[in-house]
Amino acid sequence: MEGKTIMTTIEAEVFAGVDTHADTHHAAVIDSNGKHLGDTQFPTTKAGYAALAAFITATGHLVRVGVEGTGSYGSGLSRHLREHGIEVVEVIRPNRQVRRMQGKSDPVDAYAAAKTALVETNHTIPKTADGPVEAIRFLIVARRSAIKARTAAQVQIKTLLITAPEPLRARFQATSDKALIADLARLRPSTTNSTAGPIAIALRSLARRHQHLTEEIADLDTALDALVEHAAPALRATKGVGTVTAAQLLITAGDNPDRLRSEAAFAALCGVSPIPASSGKTTRHRLNRGGDRQANAALHRIALVRMSYEQRTRDYVAKRRAEGRSGKEILRCLKRTIAREVFALMTNPAEIPTVTDLRPLRQAKGISIQTAARSLGVWPMKISTIERGARREDDFAITYRNWLTAA
Repeated sequence: MEGKTIMTTIEAEVFAGVDTHADTHHAAVIDSNGKHLGDTQFPTTKAGYAALAAFITATGHLVRVGVEGTGSYGSGLSRHLREHGIEVVEVIRPNRQVRRMQGKSDPVDAYAAAKTALVETNHTIPKTADGPVEAIRFLIVARRSAIKARTAAQVQIKTLLITAPEPLRARFQATSDKALIADLARLRPSTTNSTAGPIAIALRSLARRHQHLTEEIADLDTALDALVEHAAPALRATKGVGTVTAAQLLITAGDNPDRLRSEAAFAALCGVSPIPASSGKTTRHRLNRGGDRQANAALHRIALVRMSYEQRTRDYVAKRRAEGRSGKEILRCLKRTIAREVFALMTNPAEIPTVTDLRPLRQAKGISIQTAARSLGVWPMKISTIERGARREDDFAITYRNWLTAA
């Protein structure tokens, strides 16, 4: 029997890069040796994404695609490629020195992105931006701009009142901010005074704008609280973490927090990883001024709240001060510890202890809040907040439940 030779074709590995823009994307493909195989421009439409995916997969086995701006112009393309099982990595634009040497054009940038996807091993995994965290990001952006606009309106009101005519300035001179906005919104401009009338119209317009923005912010907060509570209930229930703070930390991590390799990587992303600043006999670390500054500010707020209201943190601060640590060093250590806790809550969320049984249990035994508070040595408000779930204190909730059971 004659032997048969079976021929097999091994598909060559290729890598792609995409230079993204608002209206067009430029894609380039190279082989595993860096040889240019082709580049083409595509529109930023659904059909364009499909054509781009077909182009980069037509010349061989596509290993990965390097995309510039996966969080901006390349967001839609990145989602489309991931949905079709194509690995997407974030590509940082070339530094200015390289651009001066090699020039800049869409094909040059696309081939540079492809080479980065080929050469580098520790690629940055982009955010998927396809879950509740992406919706939270939209709400935070709207809320932040509304707060800035409201602050600007209030500053303008105060500034205009300083130079307003004396009767108008004296009328609102001793008024509180809240009452000032309400009074100005009801202001009736004079129709006889050609100077005071337009000034009153301007102040009334700014006050009504302030009121409208306040209502808008309240609506955004309501929607934001529901989304954050659904996305990360354990993080939201943590001491010192409010809705906006939790939202910002979720945005920094993204819908796929597993893209972060470790809690140290998350700390570096938030700008709270220690930076060595040792010299000679001095061994110390300094604050990290890089990373996501919004996330850094969120961790800063948590640290300040805990330094004021959490006994464990107050004891830690007192211990560090006794060791001769400065306030900045103590805060740096606190933020690093909080980053570790936050990362664990986002990647391995813990189950929140239920408190919905506390109020029915107390009412079934005919015990008033005042009686429970006196017996436990706390204020009645604390009992109320624990029962409503507005405040989380697991140790006290356990103590309270045990007391109610034994009562």
